[in-house]
Amino acid sequence: MFEYLTAGESHGPRLTAIIKSLPAGLKIELDEINEQLYRRQQGYGRGGRMKIESDKVIINSGLRHKKTLGSPLSMTVENKDWQNWLEIMAPDGEKGEAVEALTNPRPGHADLPGALKYNQLDLRNILERASARETAARTAVGAVARQFLNELDINIYSHVVQIGDLKSKNWGQLKAETPERFDSEKARAEYFAELDKTPLRCGDSQKTAEMIELIDSWKENGDSVGGVFEIVVTGVPVGIGSHVHWDLKLESKLAAQLMGLQAIKGVEIGAGFKGASMPGSEVHDQIYYDQEKGFFRCTNQAGGIEGGMSNGEEIVIRLAMKPIPTLAKALETADLISKEKRTAAKERSDVCAVPAASIVGEAITASVLAESCSSKFGGDSMEEIRRNYESYLEYLSNF
Repeated sequence: MFEYLTAGESHGPRLTAIIKSLPAGLKIELDEINEQLYRRQQGYGRGGRMKIESDKVIINSGLRHKKTLGSPLSMTVENKDWQNWLEIMAPDGEKGEAVEALTNPRPGHADLPGALKYNQLDLRNILERASARETAARTAVGAVARQFLNELDINIYSHVVQIGDLKSKNWGQLKAETPERFDSEKARAEYFAELDKTPLRCGDSQKTAEMIELIDSWKENGDSVGGVFEIVVTGVPVGIGSHVHWDLKLESKLAAQLMGLQAIKGVEIGAGFKGASMPGSEVHDQIYYDQEKGFFRCTNQAGGIEGGMSNGEEIVIRLAMKPIPTLAKALETADLISKEKRTAAKERSDVCAVPAASIVGEAITASVLAESCSSKFGGDSMEEIRRNYESYLEYLSNF
């Protein structure tokens, strides 16, 4: 379940997402999907496209009276900007003389390798699908997955912890400083909800001001800005994922799909790269047992995953996003046809999209966890899955 496919171009008429199969009886609220689409469009540093689009989902199949039918769920998100690209992106008819081929590839983008791979002489045939606009469809899929996970009391959050070379405290540091501040799910949810009201989804107001100044200064120089965001997942029971095959390991599934998010160049779970420089006695989380808690750990260097499986602690993932390759001050390139020296193409683009990427990261994480949970607690309906889930929790409580 939760296997999905997306289709559509950045400036085509619409984006489409099809979730192959869902449990029957899952309640889906369209407002919650649209809320996630709205969150994706926010953040300081977004470009002019966000002034045009106001993404709303349309359900085409698989839902009746707010309940899934067990059949494929089909969704579309209209591209309002399509009206400005009717001639350039027309799916039928011959290419008009007024439509010039785009032949100056952008360094750091799919333009050139895609054109060479698919034997294309117009880079637009590559960049339209490679565009991060596609992530609106994945955000919609993730919003459905979140509603499934909510039924299992699993929650997904994110925040920005770095813009350029400016860093703020990560989740582990925040919890270590004031553990009582985040000692309940309600408190955690409220904290992350407040971040949606900030320009960069960063919890440090002073750092946020410095980050905005950095974005502005780099923008003035015609540059773009990358950064790091962190995903935090709570409520995942022990045993999601598996050790028996590499492709069933939870971290391999998460890493694979999160690396598929445009501009992501690095993923780490828990201590990640920092753990490589630490002694094993400090990296591995010691195990304790309490009659009420059961097995638990006082640290979370593993980031909630051990041996390919969730271990009952919070899952903590950090992702590094490179600066967007479309620059106002274009880089040097070579023309696809003439091979002459050129400057790279200039598409309308963001200066910084790290806050938006964090929302898409949440959605991708939700999709992976929903697929893994539906596999673990398998059933054709929500009632069956819920019974299996509750039975498993009872089994764990008796250990």
